[in-house]
Amino acid sequence: MSINDRVYDLANKVRQQKAAIETEEATKNAFVMPFIGSVLGYDVFNPSEVIPEFTADVGVKKGEKIDYALVHGGQVQILVEAKKVAEPLRIEHSSQLFRYFAVTNARVAVLTNGECFEFYTDLDAPNKMDEKPFLVLDLAAVDTTLLPELAKLTKESFDLDSVINAAGELKYIGQIKRALAAEFRNPSLEWIKFFASRVYEKNVTSKVREQFEVLVPKAATQFLNEQVNERLKTALGNGADTVTATSTAPVPERTTTIAAAVEDEPDDAEGPKPTRVVVTTDDEIEGFQIVRAIVCSEVSVDRVAARDTQTYFGILLDDNNRKPIARLWFNRTQKYLGVFDENKTETRHAIDSAQDIYTHADTLRKSVATYLGRESTAG
Repeated sequence: MSINDRVYDLANKVRQQKAAIETEEATKNAFVMPFIGSVLGYDVFNPSEVIPEFTADVGVKKGEKIDYALVHGGQVQILVEAKKVAEPLRIEHSSQLFRYFAVTNARVAVLTNGECFEFYTDLDAPNKMDEKPFLVLDLAAVDTTLLPELAKLTKESFDLDSVINAAGELKYIGQIKRALAAEFRNPSLEWIKFFASRVYEKNVTSKVREQFEVLVPKAATQFLNEQVNERLKTALGNGADTVTATSTAPVPERTTTIAAAVEDEPDDAEGPKPTRVVVTTDDEIEGFQIVRAIVCSEVSVDRVAARDTQTYFGILLDDNNRKPIARLWFNRTQKYLGVFDENKTETRHAIDSAQDIYTHADTLRKSVATYLGRESTAG
């Protein structure tokens, strides 16, 4: 399995089991050890590779223990300190890592609660662990751009020099991305003033600032969606301008359950298929992107495909009509999201915009998990 698949497998496990984990020890057994073993590839039962309860005397502190020390090439290379999964990570949690980092050969320290993994090194001062991580892997929202660097810390591809050389850039890029994400979610006063001053020629009064407190996040969201949509249009081979087809027919019910068979366009149907003129709209592309973002905790996004029809935009697992994830019924005045239960029965929910798809995230993830469970059983 690739590093991406291994990470997503663990992310799925964390999402499913997180609520049942109540202690630090349970977190280590359920999530941290699988990360060390399945993701990084170290044998957690071989003390020459993984040393649990690693002890090293630090000054006047005697007998202190770190949760795990990972050994590569006969030397301790990575230290791991774990907290319980329900507890957000804080710099205060890393006091033991700070002390151990200075008295071992380790150049990488990991602070984790089983869901978020913070990787530290000594960029600011030699043999002194930095106060800020150079890499943050959050299994609740995996950043795939970080996985090639994570792969360099695996047993089979261990390349510490390359990781350290890239750590400075990773550290600041990561901090910038997190700062940008925070500004998009809840713009700071400085952020609002900056953009207001760029587009508003008069003095930015308190009343004007209040207007821009609404306009700035709205513009940022639209800009990001437009960038994503352009990329998806290219991926779907639909770079031309699109026109939304609408229907003015009234839709009396807000939620409708449909028991019709899902395989209305079977993959193995014989005979020529009729030629249809299908137009993919911006809203459909945005909805597709949102569904992919939601279910990436269950499966690699490469397995999530789209098929547009005259009546709805279908989102499928493995481009297979027998594995529907969702249908976007957007070619009408009232938009609907179609979701599926374990029997592949579709339920349509009225929504106002593609963003409302997020309110059905659990159902979408459950649909994908059901298909993956059947694959496992068949295997």
